[in-house]
Amino acid sequence: MKTLITASILSANLAHLQEEVDTVASAVDWLQVDVMDGHFVPNLSFGAPVIKNLKTTLPIDVHLMVENPADRIAEFLALNVAHITFHAETVKETSARRALMEAIRRGGATAGIAINPETDLSAIDDVVEDIDLVLIMSVHPGFGGQDFIADVLTKVR
Repeated sequence: MKTLITASILSANLAHLQEEVDTVASAVDWLQVDVMDGHFVPNLSFGAPVIKNLKTTLPIDVHLMVENPADRIAEFLALNVAHITFHAETVKETSARRALMEAIRRGGATAGIAINPETDLSAIDDVVEDIDLVLIMSVHPGFGGQDFIADVLTKVR
């Protein structure tokens, strides 16, 4: 198993976003774009236009913190993103998870599933063997600048 370092643009200075991306480009493996819809999480954040205007050779992981991820994947797949990660808490039925994973892969990206800090690992037992990436959140989704939740380390192990 390879460990990858991913930098999120969530806390970047948006007035200097390209410069901030360029600053981390040689030190990370991926660039993460946190997409928030104001429904699954209370805040709003980046959308496809931000990604479209970024200049980077880094693979982009789109982390969908949105209520209806199936409705949003086409706009990101059109930008040739490398990875799309959706939340287990928003897609609960196995058949819906599998259909979303298939749609993501058919669009040319790998499929990831994220779980909130308080969500038990068993919540993804139905797809964990078939998913490309598992994101175990170490903060609550929707807010930048939070303190790391150390209890999550047990879940990661």
